[in-house]
Amino acid sequence: MKFNIRGQNIEVTEALKDYVEKKLSKLERYFETPPASEVKVTLNVIKGLQTVEVTIPLTGVVLRAEEKNSDMYASIDLVTDKLERQIRKHKTRVNRKIRQEGGLQDVLRVDSPVLADEEDEDYELVKTKSFMMKPMDIDEAILQMNMVGHSFFVFSNMETEQVNVVYKRDDGKYGLIEPAR
Repeated sequence: MKFNIRGQNIEVTEALKDYVEKKLSKLERYFETPPASEVKVTLNVIKGLQTVEVTIPLTGVVLRAEEKNSDMYASIDLVTDKLERQIRKHKTRVNRKIRQEGGLQDVLRVDSPVLADEEDEDYELVKTKSFMMKPMDIDEAILQMNMVGHSFFVFSNMETEQVNVVYKRDDGKYGLIEPAR
């Protein structure tokens, strides 16, 4: 695997870089072929917490995990464990979807002893909400989100006439999710 390791609010030392590569390289055993694109790793320090964010783009799916801890090395261990769980959880679904869409070679190795005994996990939907969406601008949507005390808010964007989502980020700023055009 090729890595793109960068730091925000932290200097990426050779020791950190080597540790990240060593830990994440262990995930290669789950792939039929190593990912063609770079694995993006961002090391960050926010409010005293050591954060590691990893994105692994694959054919038909993107694996992404983020972990925070008071120790950077512990964060790296935790994010690696989280990615392994994601692989276990999605391997059957991902491979089935890829086979149905184009008959491509499996992305994830099915014969791995760690993956072979995993069952497909069903997700249980416990609540459905419907509501009228008044067209509003982004500032009003953020205001509404803060008034109801939620960390996200779904709204109809009056400028684009599409459904958007505003959300509060961990750094205290806001993000916007909108459909691709």
